[in-house]
Amino acid sequence: MRILRGLQSYPPELRPSVTALGVFDGIHLAHAKILATAVERARARGIAAVVCTFDPHPATVLRPERAPAPIATLEENLARITVIGPDATLVIPFTLEFSRMEAETFVGEVLAKTLGVREVVVGFNHTFGRGARGTAALLEELGERHGFVTHVLPPLEVNGQTVSSSAIRDALREGDVGLAREFLGHPYRVSGTVRRGAGRGRTLGFPTANLRPDGPLILAAGVYAARVAWEEARADAVVNVGYRPTFGEDQYWVEAYIFDFSGDEPDHRFPLAHPGRDEVPRCGGPETPGRRRHGGGPATAAGVADDRAVNERTPPVPGRLASPHVVSRPPAPLNAQRVRWAKRPDRTHDLAALPLDP
Repeated sequence: MRILRGLQSYPPELRPSVTALGVFDGIHLAHAKILATAVERARARGIAAVVCTFDPHPATVLRPERAPAPIATLEENLARITVIGPDATLVIPFTLEFSRMEAETFVGEVLAKTLGVREVVVGFNHTFGRGARGTAALLEELGERHGFVTHVLPPLEVNGQTVSSSAIRDALREGDVGLAREFLGHPYRVSGTVRRGAGRGRTLGFPTANLRPDGPLILAAGVYAARVAWEEARADAVVNVGYRPTFGEDQYWVEAYIFDFSGDEPDHRFPLAHPGRDEVPRCGGPETPGRRRHGGGPATAAGVADDRAVNERTPPVPGRLASPHVVSRPPAPLNAQRVRWAKRPDRTHDLAALPLDP
């Protein structure tokens, strides 16, 4: 797939086209349907399949104080778009100047003239043009004037809930990576660069990788199961997201204890995929509600060993993930909590079929 940045980079050989239009943050199931429909229509007509998207998110420019945190980086979104099979993705830099373009001008100059669209595919709630005045209905009307067909896809529901980027962000803020995965169609992923920490984990016998995320983190504080990918390697891990109350620190961390890993990977990029929704008992208190807290030093080492033991005791039955995670909600007494195991795709599917580190 060709990646084109800016309208001036759009080549004439990609005209005419069938174009999927949208912001496409996270490439969830509804996005994938829009993209796949555009590819299918383009192949049927024998013309180019193009994705037209924007970076940064328009709200970041227009309402920065209320802009949603990104679900994925632009590079991660482009990697997932590539898998669906369009010929090119055009990334239009979204600026204040661009935001002042009227809806009619956008359709006439960008879609009809630059992209040479014959068909456009959008979601039911897509808006465009100055003041978001352009709607799917207006796009259909303008399409008739400019000689292209508009396909407006209806809401996509999973288990009675509408799939949307905002619903995924809500699930992640609640620590429900299982629900986020259902909407995304793939595990939620955090990518970043490993930085050296204080070295306490190595001293205690459990070396950890301290990840600096590439962007703002939506995920609720908690302890999660994850799969870690770097270079050609893959490994399971227990990941702590949030502050580290055991050692009285107030810095927000993504700290991964990677099974059978030496910890000698500073400055490497580690994508973490969070596949689970399963729950394990945890403890909390007035100082750290809902957070697993070990006593520090040897007590911390014993606690981490117990976490790993829980993982390893769980039979690796196909369709069931051994590594659990803690969801974020008010803690119950330890003896009142139950262990729940949700059905999960097998490990091979997760590692082989999902592009964890494109």
